[in-house]
Parts: sequence; C-alpha cells; structure tokens
Amino acid sequence: MNFIEMPKIELHCHLDGSLRSETIIDIAKREGIQLPSFDKDELQKELIAPLDCESLEEYLKRFSLPNLVMQSKENLKRIAFELFEDAAKENVKYMEVRFAPLLHTGKGLDVTEVIESVLAGMREAECHYEIKGNIILSCMRTMSADSAFEVVEKGKEFLGKGVVAIDLCAIEEDGFCGRFVEPIALAREYGYRVTIHAGETGIGKNVLEAVELLGAERIGHGVFIKDCPEAYNIVKDRQVVLEMCPTSNVQTKAVHLYSDHPIYQFHKDEIKVTINTDNRTVSDTTMAKEYDVIGSEFNLSEEDYQQIYFNSVEASFADEETKKWCLAQL
Repeated sequence: MNFIEMPKIELHCHLDGSLRSETIIDIAKREGIQLPSFDKDELQKELIAPLDCESLEEYLKRFSLPNLVMQSKENLKRIAFELFEDAAKENVKYMEVRFAPLLHTGKGLDVTEVIESVLAGMREAECHYEIKGNIILSCMRTMSADSAFEVVEKGKEFLGKGVVAIDLCAIEEDGFCGRFVEPIALAREYGYRVTIHAGETGIGKNVLEAVELLGAERIGHGVFIKDCPEAYNIVKDRQVVLEMCPTSNVQTKAVHLYSDHPIYQFHKDEIKVTINTDNRTVSDTTMAKEYDVIGSEFNLSEEDYQQIYFNSVEASFADEETKKWCLAQL
C-alpha cells in the first residue's frame, strides 16, 4: 500500500515536537535567540532524538529548544499553520494537535492569547488545504494541580470553537492520576473530552487509574497495558482507544525494536488502536512513515488499515459532520 496517497487521521501530535528546523532558525535570527547552530543539518542533531535514545527523559530534552521560539502570537500561529500544512501534504485529513499553553507564557503571553494564536494558525491551514483539525490542551504533570485548573478554566471559552479535550503529559510517575482528579473532573463537567498520557514508561497501572479516576476516553501510548491484566481488560472491555506512536516508543525505550511493539497484537485482540507520530520533528517521522514501518513489520492488510482508520475517526473528538467527511475520504 502507498501510505502517502492514502487518507490518514492523526490523534496524537505535539505542536512543540513538530517544528520545521528552518522555522526555528528563521525566528531565532529575527529575534536574536541563541541556538547551538544556525546550520540546518547541525540543528537537526539537537532536535531529533535518536532511535537508541536511552529513555523518555532523554527524549523530552529535545523540547527545550523549540520552545524558545514559541513565545509570541505571531510565531505560534505560524508554527501551527505549518504543522497542519505539512500534514495536509501527506494526505492527513483530520488532525488533533496538542500543546501545553503554560509553556508558551515565558515572554508575557497569557493562556488565552496562546490558545487563540494556535487556533488561528489551524484555521488558516484549513482554508488553504483539504484538512480539518481540533486542539487538545495539555497540562504538565511536572506542574501543580492548580496549574491544571488554570488551563481548564482559561480554555473553556474555546470549547466548541476548536478546543475539544484536555490531556496530562510529561514525565510519567507511578500514581500521578490521583493528583489531578479534581481539575480533570471539572474539565469533564465543562465539556472537555479526556485523553491521558499513560502506560508509556512501564507503568500499566497508570492506564487503569486514568480510566477509573480521570474518566479517560483515550490513552496516549498505553504500551504497558501488556504487563497489567487489569489495565488491559478495562481498555478492551470499555473500548478505550490507544493513541499509539511506534517510532516514539522505540526512541523512549517503551519497546526496543519495532518488532517488539504490541500494537498489532492489541489490534488482533480487538483493542482499538490508532497510529500517530507523537512528534514529527523529535521522532523524525510522518504519518506515512509510521504506517510504512508498522505495515512492513506486521504485514498490515488493507482491511487492517481500514479498521485503524475507522478507529481513528470514531475515536476523534470531532463533530459528527467532520467524522462523516473523514469516512467519505475512503
């Protein structure tokens, strides 16, 4: 199958992990921001995590550099537009992009301005390309529960206007869900959908708690339900959808080889899996590449591809009209 030409849906992509290196250089030169190098090839070495990356912690170090240029309304709008433009050019039809607004307030922007800017970039891309999108607001697990309340409160005015869901991300610690029960409950009350990063770094029980304590409808990664029967069963029984990111999982050592990835085993056991990039720049990938590697490793059939596509559309936080449009792309 030619995955470049086939329609694709992406549900798990981080804005700050998906910048063009040329854009970082251009903004840095214009704003006097110091970079390790202004040579594209050299800068790529700082931005891309290697496949032999040692851990999630090492992987996440790649995000500090992009955030230097994501501190103004103009830059955020441009970066969001370019991400959707890049996705549209490889035939991604619908995309949910996530970011943590509080990471972009370092030079005076407030959370509202950050969200508005990203939405503006997305809307501009929708006008130029055959792609539709929505935004997921991430709260950092390295920050306090109060910071999550702030994101939930300031993001609620954008619900139904491009913001669809709340997320928890960053370093994964055992039992993190308990600290965020109240802000996530408030988010659900306001109408946010819920997706939670969990089970990425060997703690399958976190997936169980994300579903039971936080009401997660989707799980970012979820690899380690394979080692936790309770988590595995609740994901399967409640049809919680896994946003799986194969290359990222190899880089962070959730798995050591693509052939070790449980995605196809899950799929065959009727767990609802989706394929995603996680971070296009940090993982040096695209949706087509992710499908290619999983397709070749596990001999994906056209029926497998269609089922994963359907899973992605059904699990998306899009409205029904957008879902019908996405299904019609097949």
